[in-house]
Amino acid sequence: QVQLVESGGGLVQPGGSLRLSCAASGSIFRINAMSWYRQAPGKQRESVAAIARDGSTAYPDAVKGRFTISRDNAKNTVYLQMNSLKPEDTAVYYCNAEIRTAFGSIYGTYWGQGTQVNVSS
Repeated sequence: QVQLVESGGGLVQPGGSLRLSCAASGSIFRINAMSWYRQAPGKQRESVAAIARDGSTAYPDAVKGRFTISRDNAKNTVYLQMNSLKPEDTAVYYCNAEIRTAFGSIYGTYWGQGTQVNVSS
């Protein structure tokens, strides 16, 4: 009923930039917080950015000042602008959203399928 689809991943050189997008579709009534996570091989999934419905944001120290999360509530879409990329940013990036569907009264957590980001020269 609800689907999150990421796009924008790829190969970029160190110091370069990428912009990821994640569009939510389906029977959506309202979306609260939206987030981006990443998982590198052999490591646990970690949060890299979060944004509330009112636009307030949070970042871990590892990406603060380099990554910017934003959202378009009219399009049910969240973005992640990644600048000054480093090889250690290489990972599969997943979007996450707290969504209330048109058929329910509570919020559920939904995940996208992930998009690969490779930072290498």
